[in-house]
Formats: sequence, C-alpha cells, structure tokens
Amino acid sequence: MEVTHLRGQEEPATAQAPYPPAGQAWYCVAILALATATNFLDRGILNLLVEPIKHDLHLTDVQMSLVMGFAFTFFYAAFGLPVARLIDRKSRRLILAVGYYIFGVMTMACGLATSFTHLFLARMGLGVGETTSGPGAYSLLSDYFPPHRLPRAITVMQIGFVLGSGGALVLGAAVIDFVAHHPAMRLPLFGQLHGWQMVLMLISLPGLAVATLLLTMREPPRRHGPSKVGVTADAAPIGAVFGLIWRHRWVYVPLFIGMGLRSAQSFGTQGWSAAFFSRSFGWAPQQYGYVGGLAIFIAMPIGLFLGNWLAEHYWKRGRHDANVRVVVITTAISVPFGIAFPLMPNPILAVICMLVSQATSIAAAAPENAAVQSVTPNRLRGQVTFLFLFLMNVVGMGLGPYLVAAITQYGFGEAGLRYSLALVAVIGGVPALISFRIGQKPYAAVIETGKPLESGL
Repeated sequence: MEVTHLRGQEEPATAQAPYPPAGQAWYCVAILALATATNFLDRGILNLLVEPIKHDLHLTDVQMSLVMGFAFTFFYAAFGLPVARLIDRKSRRLILAVGYYIFGVMTMACGLATSFTHLFLARMGLGVGETTSGPGAYSLLSDYFPPHRLPRAITVMQIGFVLGSGGALVLGAAVIDFVAHHPAMRLPLFGQLHGWQMVLMLISLPGLAVATLLLTMREPPRRHGPSKVGVTADAAPIGAVFGLIWRHRWVYVPLFIGMGLRSAQSFGTQGWSAAFFSRSFGWAPQQYGYVGGLAIFIAMPIGLFLGNWLAEHYWKRGRHDANVRVVVITTAISVPFGIAFPLMPNPILAVICMLVSQATSIAAAAPENAAVQSVTPNRLRGQVTFLFLFLMNVVGMGLGPYLVAAITQYGFGEAGLRYSLALVAVIGGVPALISFRIGQKPYAAVIETGKPLESGL
C-alpha cells in the first residue's frame, strides 16, 4: 500500500544537530520514570479500594466504574488538546511540573470525599496530571534520543509504570494494614476519616515531591523545527493534525483503534481485579494487593524488556515494521490469557494467567508509543500523541471499567463478575489484534523512507 507524504518543508537546522549528551538524556528518563510511578500510584490505588469505598459511600458497581474511569478522563477529554498544543510550543518540563502539583493535590481531595459527587469531582481533577504527562514526556524523549534508541528510552521510563502499578497494590496493602491497626484520624470540618480516606491522603504526598524534581530537568532543543530551547513557533493548527492523520489514515487509524480497544480490556481488568478476587475467592483487599503487586513486579519488567529486545532484534534484521510487528505478536499472546484469567477455578491459576497476560501486554507499550513518535513530525507530535493517548484514556480507561460494571450490574450480577471480565476481554482484545495487523505494512512503508511524515506546514 502506497504511503504518500504531505507537502511542506521541515527546517533542517535542528534536525541535523547532535542529540543532547547521554547523561542529560538518561537523567530526564530517570525523572520521568519516577513521575510515571507516582502517576500510576496515585490513580491506581483506587482499584484496590473498590469494595471499601462502595460500602462506605453506598455506591453501585456502575457508580464506582464512573469514578474509576469517566471522572478521571473528563479533564483529559475536555482540556487535553489545548494542553497538548502548549506542549508543542512552550516549556514541557514546566507544564509537566504544574500538572503533577495539581495531581497530588487532587489525590488528597479524593481522600476527603464523603459522597459520590465529591469523589467524582476530585477524580476529575486528577485528569490534569494525565493530560500533561503523556504528551509532554514522549515529546521530550523524542528530542533526547534518535529513533532507533527511542524504544529503549521509553521502556526505561515505563519502569515507572511498573513501580507505580505494582506499588499502588503493595504499598496500598501495607497502608491498609497500617491504618487498620492505628487509631482513626479526625480532621476539622471533615470529622473521622475512613481507612481508605487515610490511604489516599498518605499516597498523595510523593506526587508533590516529584513535581519539584521535574523542574530540575533541562529542556532539549526541538528537532525538525525552530531550535530555540523550550519555545517553538506557534503551535500547528488542529486542522493540520487531522489532515496528517487523514492523509495517512492507514498508518495512524489502525494504531489508534487498536490502542483504544486493547486499553478498554486492560483497564477493565485492572479496575475490577481486586473485586474479582474478593467476590470469587474471598480475598481481602490487602491480600490481593500483596499478590497482585508481586505479580506486576515479576511480569511487567519481563514484558518491558522483552518488547524492547524484540523491537531492536527485528530492527537489526532490517524489518521496517519492527515496532508494530512486536505489538501484533505480543497482543496475540496477551489476549487469550486475558480471556482465560477470570474463568480459572482457583486463585493460583488466575494469578498465573493474569501474570502472562500482563507481561505480554506491557511488552507492546514501548514499541507502540515509539511507532507513533517515529512517524510524526515534531511540530505535531504533542497533539498527535494527545490524540493517541486520548483513545487510551477516554476510550480505554473511561469505557473499560464501565463495560465490566454495566454487564455485571445489569447482566451476570455481582457473583458473575468473572464472566463480565472475560466478555470484555473478547470484545476489546480480538478486534484490537486485527486492527494492529492492518496497520503493520503501511507503518513499515513510512519507516523505510528514513524520516518522519512531513507536517505540510
């Protein structure tokens, strides 16, 4: 399939300039990994607290799913694109720092919630952190590392995802145990706090510290565009972004659709796993926290480095579709285990299936993100990344937990949560695999040219 280029000229000055020093680049990766860890720690801890929050605030499964998903993604949907446009032309490190300060404060606000409405609004505020973190981080790394090294940098950064996701479970379980054995906290105006409220208050503190560390990074010169550090020309019009995607729809659309569908499966499973083990096997939240966190710490590092190794392996063999090829292979393994996980007759087999599914799913993350960064011109990268992550967050995180809850509440009932999880895995996983496969050849055709698509500006 022929892939045409938009007409236009990219300024070559910074495109041909050397990349920043390795030490500076990897310092940025380390800080972004730490920021990613706090991001997923703050937002993932709620999944462990589903049953206690439902009990204390008298919520239904659907209401809880709205708090976990839609509330968090609202800000991202409403304001993400304007923020992405700022990222394409202003200081990315400053935007990231402000976002993480707000993120920490709103996590604390979640801990003070006393009703569905209060908790829903606080979770909406958490969306600002995700709005800045994804586009800002990937844009920075794309200016720090050449394309063939980008998957490795993203892989290392996503160690933060492992630390945050696993830490949300293990640390959350430890805090639940701590809170259970200490006197309840009382605050003026709010009165006595429930255990889950104290957990959220304590978890908010690391995010505030990381926000300050983000300011210590250096802003690299933007490549394939004006070279002034931190500030570029006016952000590209949104019409140019959609024009790029439309002209090269066989490159972008399969990746976008695949990401959205697979994320719906993934976030649906993550959001309701603690409740599944509680309802199916009688596990307490902290019991699942320790076991689930340990599974993540084992599975996800294996997956991250497997994905990076495969991408570099296929690249060295001259496979121009290396990044998307890895996404197809790992998704083909992950989906069947994701379907089988909730149907297992005992918790040991369920954890094993969950571990395999998680490892192979996360293996696709770095190559998939690198694929989008590698074909997108710099001036449009923040906005295109936003649209990519929009599908992951709004469709994936917003729809995934809701689908599981709705099918459970209006179909199988609370005791049938396992069947809801399996059905959502089929609905999301199988079409995602087909979509990724469709985009494999068009992506390879672009990479074969040796340069990103031209912006047409």
